[in-house]
Parts: sequence; C-alpha cells; structure tokens
Amino acid sequence: MTAPPPTPVTNPVDAMDSAVLVRQSGRLADDLRALVGFLPERVDEAWRGVSGRDDAGADVTFRSVCLVGDGDSLHAGTAAEAAFEQLAGMPCEVQPAQRFLGYHVRGAEPGTLVVAVSASGRTERVLQGVARARARGLRTLGISGSATSPLAEDADAHITVGLPDPEPSPGVRTHQASLVALLLLALRAGQTTRGADWAARTRAELLGVADSVAATEAAVREPARGWGGALTDAPVIAVLGTGPAEGTACYAAAKVVEGAGVLAYGRDLEEWWHVERFAAPLDAPLVVLAPPGHSRERALELAERALGLGRRVALVTPAEEAGDLDDRIVVLPVHGTAREEFAPLLYQPFAAHLAFGLACALGRSPFQRHRPTGPALR
Repeated sequence: MTAPPPTPVTNPVDAMDSAVLVRQSGRLADDLRALVGFLPERVDEAWRGVSGRDDAGADVTFRSVCLVGDGDSLHAGTAAEAAFEQLAGMPCEVQPAQRFLGYHVRGAEPGTLVVAVSASGRTERVLQGVARARARGLRTLGISGSATSPLAEDADAHITVGLPDPEPSPGVRTHQASLVALLLLALRAGQTTRGADWAARTRAELLGVADSVAATEAAVREPARGWGGALTDAPVIAVLGTGPAEGTACYAAAKVVEGAGVLAYGRDLEEWWHVERFAAPLDAPLVVLAPPGHSRERALELAERALGLGRRVALVTPAEEAGDLDDRIVVLPVHGTAREEFAPLLYQPFAAHLAFGLACALGRSPFQRHRPTGPALR
C-alpha cells in the first residue's frame, strides 16, 4: 500500500499505532466472506462492460490478460496470475506499472485485457499506464477502493472493492480485497468457456476458505509475533515462495518493511538458492512458504538446506504436516486447505503478526512515523 498522506508528527504518541496490523489481520476472514458475497455482481458488470463490442461493432475477444500495479497491488497480481492461467485458461502477465508504462504496453498484442489495480485508485504510474493502454486501443479494467477514484473514471470498466471502517495502515485488508477481486475476475473470465455452474461452484469453494483463514489467523498470531520479536538483530529478512506463493512472499516482505522498518524482500525459491544464499550474514532469517502444490517439495528441501547453512528458518506450512520437521525450524501453522490458486489467502495472515512482533520489539511505528522526520513525512 502507498503510505497515507503525511501529517505533522511532533510526538511519538501521535504516530500510527503498530497495533493497526493486528486489527487489520483480525478482520480478514469476515472481509473475505463479505467480498465473496457482494463482489461477484460487480465483477460481472465490469466484465460485461469491458467485453462488449468495439468501435467497429465487432465482438471483443480477449486472448490474454495483463495485470498492472505497484506494491501490494502488484503482489496481488502475482498471487492471482495462476488463477487466470489455470482457471480461466488465459495467458497472463504481471507487470509493475513503470515497466508496463515504459516498455510492455508498446508491444502488447491486440486482444490483451489490461487490469490495473490500485487500492487508492490514485497511483500515478498505474493511471498513466491505463491512459497509454487505451491510446493503443486496449481495453482496460480498474480495481480500486473507490467508485469515484481517478482509476474508476479513467478505465473502461471498474470494480469497487471498498471495505467498511478503513483506517490508515500498511495494506492488509486492502491487499486481500484486491486479490479477491482478481480471483473473482478470473472465475468470471473462465465462466465464458466453463459455464455458470462451474463458476458458482468455484465461488462457493472460495467462500469456504474464509473459515480456514479465521482458524489460521488465530493459530499463527503468537508464533509469528514471537519470531518477529526475536529478529531485532537481523539486517534483512527474506521471504520465499514460488507460483502464487511468490506474490504472498513479496506481500509479506512489504509488511515487514512498512510495519517495522526492517529491510525485507520476497523471492522465488530457486532464485534465492541460486544467488542470495551466498549473502552474509549467514544466520540471516528466512521465511519459506510451503503450501501444498507444485513447489512444496522444493520449499521443504530448501528450508532444510538453508538451516544447514546456518540460516534462521521459519516455515509457513499446514499444521498437520509439521511433525517431521527439524526442531530448529519455527513453524507458522496454516489450518485448512485450499486449491493452490486460492492458497495465498491462507498463507498471508502470518505477515501482519510477524511485522507487529518485530515493530514492538524495536519500538517502531508503521512507515517510520515514530520519527520526527522520516520517509512518510516527505
């Protein structure tokens, strides 16, 4: 999420409270139930609005989709990419807004649907990307938290994902809202070939994930906070995942940066092993996401090998499958199951609590607002 507009801070008491991370995380399950309830109608309306006839009166057929965003919006796109490819059968690319604006849009093929995501609806490069895409004759669909945002006005169609009782915070609820909108959009795209009954069944499956999110959020609070509080000496924290989990890894790293002011990064499993495993300090902490799916075996192997290198390792893994792990690995448990395309919803609740534990131990507030001057004030 983009940092909220700066306000003068003359006393640390006036700074944003790090407990906002906990409050936000505690609402994820109820938000998911609400979103799956009210968003399908909005998604359907937007899909019909963007896939009508072109200026020549011909039917519009989308051959591929490009998801564009910055920060949490980009990470939501990475987490949703597999849903478009596997559930909708559409080739999908995920682009940071600057790269899309400066490079990718130049060669985008006709028939590409550009989906632009911005929680605020005001991200400058995202808006410029929408304008550039429309100038090239590409259809654009925006996703933001406001029906009156610039993105809602500029895109050909728009999905409003606003949630009740918003508060300034590193994006936790807003990230999930953007991700759910993308997943539902993928289901709506898939409905054109797989039928309305399939789409309804899969939406019901998505709704069912909410109970598992609630159970996971409750179970992971203490271990994630405790491990965060033990990492105050860490100069950097890596979060690893592959496929949809790479988007979750990048999101989780962003919460550590925004929430606790500690450098963190998300990385593909194999890319970390290929390069960053050689970086000092050798005990730098590592969070490995290991959801069931195509990358779980490699995630488990990498966690064990990283431990052997001297890394401090936490594993985000199904609770019932944690018994055979090395005792030195910190388990961040996940309860319940979901198909791999929906798994990011289950594997992200730890992030806010990890950031909260670290922030409390360091005496920091989100976006460095505990400082009289700092990045959020510039």
